[in-house]
Amino acid sequence: MVHVVDVHVGKRIRQRRWLTGMTQQKLAEMVGIKFQQIQKYETGANRVSASRLWDIADALGVPVSFFFEGLKEDGSEAASAEGLPTDLMGDKEAMELVRSYYAIPENQRRRLFELARVLSDVA
Repeated sequence: MVHVVDVHVGKRIRQRRWLTGMTQQKLAEMVGIKFQQIQKYETGANRVSASRLWDIADALGVPVSFFFEGLKEDGSEAASAEGLPTDLMGDKEAMELVRSYYAIPENQRRRLFELARVLSDVA
């Protein structure tokens, strides 16, 4: 049976991999496993061992704790802010928006951010 924590960790692996533009194949090569195993981790079908999670965190440039962010003490996922989907980063459109946002040069990105804040206050 699939455990909610395994699914959450898998989602976080997929999200980080996708945000960095890395393929499952590339991550698998960096960690020394087959890409099919990455697929199983990302769906929560297979549990990620501590040492493997350490290697994945290193390959994706995040601390191991990154994969557990958003979990409550009982292992359930924390509720999202009002008006936002509970799995915002699981939404492909939101992920693409974030990736595109960080591709913009920093000075322009700051101006875009300020514009978005102004527009959201008006709405």
